[in-house]
Amino acid sequence: MVSEQKRRAKRSNDNLSCVSISSITLIPGDFVKRAAPNARESSALRNDIRQLGKTLGEVIRECEGRTVYDVIEKMRRAAVSHRREGALGENPVLERQIQRLKDEEVNSVARAFTYFLHLSNIAEDRDQNRRQRQHELTEEQAMRGSLQHALDLLQAGGIGRRKILRYLAQTCIVPVLTAHPTEVQRKSTLDLHREIARQLAHSDDTLTASERQLLAQRMAGLVATLWQTRMLRRQKLTVLDEIDNALTYYESTFLRALPRLYQDLAARLRPAGKSAFSIKTEALPPFLRMGSWIGGDRDGNPNVNADTLEQAVLRQSRVVLRHYLNEIKALGTELSLSRSLGTASPELIAMSLASGDASTHRVDEPYRRAFVHLYARMAATSIALTGQQLASRPTYAAPAYETPQAFQQDLQLIADSLDQHHGSVIAQLRLAGLIQAVSIFGFHLATIDLRQSSDVHERVLSELFSAADVRLNGKQVQYSKLPEQERIALLRREIAETRPLVSPWIDYSAETRKELAILRMAAKCRQKFGPAVIQQAVVSHTETLSDLLEVLVLQQETGLISPTSAGQRAPRDGLMVVPLFETIPDLERGPEIMNTWLGLSDVARRVRHAQDGIQEVMLGYSDSNKDGGYLTSNWALYKAERKMVEVFKHHKVRLRLFHGRGGSVARGGGPSFDAILAQPPGTVNGQIRLTEQGEVIQGKYKDAEVGRWHLENFVAATLEASLAPATSGAASEDENMARFAFILDYMSDVAEQSYRKLVYGTRGFNDYFFASTPILEIAGLNIGSRPASRKSTQKIEDLRAIPWGFSWAQCRVMLTGWYGMGSALKAYVEHGCEGSPGSATRRLAQLREIAAAWPFFRTLLSNMEQVLAKTDLGIGRRYAALVPDARLRRRVFTLIQAEYDLTLEMFRRVTRHGLLAQDSQLQAALNERFAYIDPLNHLQVELLRRHRMGRDAPGPANEEESRSQRAIHTTINGIAAGLRNSG
Repeated sequence: MVSEQKRRAKRSNDNLSCVSISSITLIPGDFVKRAAPNARESSALRNDIRQLGKTLGEVIRECEGRTVYDVIEKMRRAAVSHRREGALGENPVLERQIQRLKDEEVNSVARAFTYFLHLSNIAEDRDQNRRQRQHELTEEQAMRGSLQHALDLLQAGGIGRRKILRYLAQTCIVPVLTAHPTEVQRKSTLDLHREIARQLAHSDDTLTASERQLLAQRMAGLVATLWQTRMLRRQKLTVLDEIDNALTYYESTFLRALPRLYQDLAARLRPAGKSAFSIKTEALPPFLRMGSWIGGDRDGNPNVNADTLEQAVLRQSRVVLRHYLNEIKALGTELSLSRSLGTASPELIAMSLASGDASTHRVDEPYRRAFVHLYARMAATSIALTGQQLASRPTYAAPAYETPQAFQQDLQLIADSLDQHHGSVIAQLRLAGLIQAVSIFGFHLATIDLRQSSDVHERVLSELFSAADVRLNGKQVQYSKLPEQERIALLRREIAETRPLVSPWIDYSAETRKELAILRMAAKCRQKFGPAVIQQAVVSHTETLSDLLEVLVLQQETGLISPTSAGQRAPRDGLMVVPLFETIPDLERGPEIMNTWLGLSDVARRVRHAQDGIQEVMLGYSDSNKDGGYLTSNWALYKAERKMVEVFKHHKVRLRLFHGRGGSVARGGGPSFDAILAQPPGTVNGQIRLTEQGEVIQGKYKDAEVGRWHLENFVAATLEASLAPATSGAASEDENMARFAFILDYMSDVAEQSYRKLVYGTRGFNDYFFASTPILEIAGLNIGSRPASRKSTQKIEDLRAIPWGFSWAQCRVMLTGWYGMGSALKAYVEHGCEGSPGSATRRLAQLREIAAAWPFFRTLLSNMEQVLAKTDLGIGRRYAALVPDARLRRRVFTLIQAEYDLTLEMFRRVTRHGLLAQDSQLQAALNERFAYIDPLNHLQVELLRRHRMGRDAPGPANEEESRSQRAIHTTINGIAAGLRNSG
């Protein structure tokens, strides 16, 4: 008779149906770290994953047959056993199974492990919602990262509700959605994910046997649909596709989550004990809004032009106007209040009488009649703004709203009538949320940034000056050859000039025509939709002051800024010129450039009058990392921020930092909450924008509940960083800098030398990278409209930072998130620098003190720990085997292995614990997850080998890709889904 223990072991390793992943959020991406869940919560997640795995297994067996199912199951068991034994890297059993795969089997295997990781992500997101709710129900103290926790912290520091409300009126918090080539899931797939998540949520309900059977049947149908839906795009993603993909997140998340978050905050800020019937219905100031780069970011993307900008604006507007129409329609159904049972304000009565509602059934229902009128006006607005009739039911002719403020005033009029006649509690049902939504989204939904590289602006201005025969000191201007000071003088003279520089009679180059057209389109959109639709012009590769002045000249020539005579007050028009400092040299020059910029009288007037005393500066995390490595990039960014604070304080201008973060730690990723709190004091101050990119958008915002939590984290962190008093006994920022900055300077120099010696100083490293990673296959994957490289060359220098980091993540080396740190820490401990303690023991103790006392350094180590935990050089060695040159392969991989071992050793010495040793459940959870990522890595290596050796089995004649190419792309999808924050 088999023992109970053996039976359990057999069940745990039986088939796809019984896979379990620990109940910690595996790749915390952006979730604040929480206390470990209890056994019941762990069981709930395991049950969800087990059920989804079982369903997937049944679908595979039904659709692909028992033979394919058995092949997949053998591979799964080999991977799980390998991980449970604590082994890393090479897995001979699994590798032999993969090598024996037939060409017709590889796609099914790749899809099986990829879809299991997709389904696991859905279950974990659901569990996150469950555990957050459980915490609120059972714990006395609010969860760190929540609004309530932030408010409690502020209240304990003597900051009351009135001060917070006043502060919110001056606050600007903006997540900016961007498109880049790491979003690897199709919209069709994401839609199915959302529906599976909705069905999974129902499993928590108390269900009858028949209801549970129906739920299981529906879940099986959805998973079967997912399995039979093409995972990969056949055509390259267009900019219009990217726009539409981003808009789905508004429909699923933002249009609901943002107003709810505002209402929740308003409720928490109300005086205690206030009756629900005495609440005045009014919107909080729109401190949290949405931004977008999609359709306006043309830096390196030749597919973005005036047409894509116009389409982005129109499509965004259609989404928000359709939302308003649906809400108005619902309110017209719900607010059935009769005059025979209550009264209404004279203004509301007048609005109802102006309605063209002909129904005799609503004669005594003024609120319904009023909403019929608002519906007609909004229908007219949709036609006027977008050229389409978005109303879903017949209506009558009515005047369109000229501004969103006029629409909000009408809604407020209705709310005021309810407030005055015992209906405040009724207004809170739906109307209050709509009023708040209008304040957030307007008629434009999200503010679209324009972005272009400074070298493009320079070429356009060079052509314009030459074609107009502009002269300087009697000589025709050759702008590109002018020294910087002469450029500045010329540009400032042109800004003060009232005559046009651009002529309609001159035939300019295609590049110049394109740039002028997109700026003219921006002016047209602002005139039609209001200035909030486009507010910033981001200048990539800002290296000099003239890079910023060029954009003012181009705005003036395209109608964005009206010409202004010298000494006149700056008009309230035009886009804010936002420098983007990316490389390490640019970050070092940035503060001085901004000091000179803000010191220009004409710029100072513009900042004061057209920008409300605020100037934005964008910091790039990607190129600085690719340029100098993890430590040097982060330290350069940190120092640049501190210097910016000093510069802006001197000029009495408010600084708004725009953080160009990505999903991976190498690109500024990791928990946003901790990252914001680790910013230098004075750099947040109620003003912050940050990019949300690629698969991070999908991970954070595909679900309204998960999305709401991330947005709440963002707001809570901003409030804490801006208003919370310093912790008693904690060292100040100035004290930390005074005591420790020289150490970071020294370690940064060592880390940069180590990193650059590998990447730019190792002979053949370029060849090693392109052979040992799937970078070429990533470039061919239809996951973005932007090219992977700035130029048509195979050089690391020309490669975009995003696919650079994404490629290292795919092969589990991830050197962009740790390389150089080990050398830096060791060099300081063993050798020290001027001003450091005399012994290695004391220097090591000092590093431990820094980690404990300084949020910047502590967060740096914490994020690196996450990357090191996901790095597996055993698997990385398998990818290295793809390098044809054996000597090159050994030389480069030996360097990588040595630095990894050193980094791991120094991390342990500084922190006094191993990787994730303080979170054994997270460690176990990662090991479980890796058991399903590992087969995809090993399969990807084998497929790359076959593909590059020409072992491609041709598919049907009409297919665009070979079987192996499709399978490679599927593994890229699955590995990215499994790692969750790799882009």
